[in-house]
Amino acid sequence: MAAMKPRTGNGPMEAAEEGRKIVMRIPTDGGGRLVVELNKEEAAELGALLVEASA
Repeated sequence: MAAMKPRTGNGPMEAAEEGRKIVMRIPTDGGGRLVVELNKEEAAELGALLVEASA
């Protein structure tokens, strides 16, 4: 049996290209991570929306 490690939300936000997808891992309040899988077009649209929202 594998050792069980506690999952925490502590840690950096990360994004990695895995095959043809971009996988984002975002720490969440209360522990754990939100994992989002996007293609390049969706990632570009998300990036544009985030830039617009921060302006």
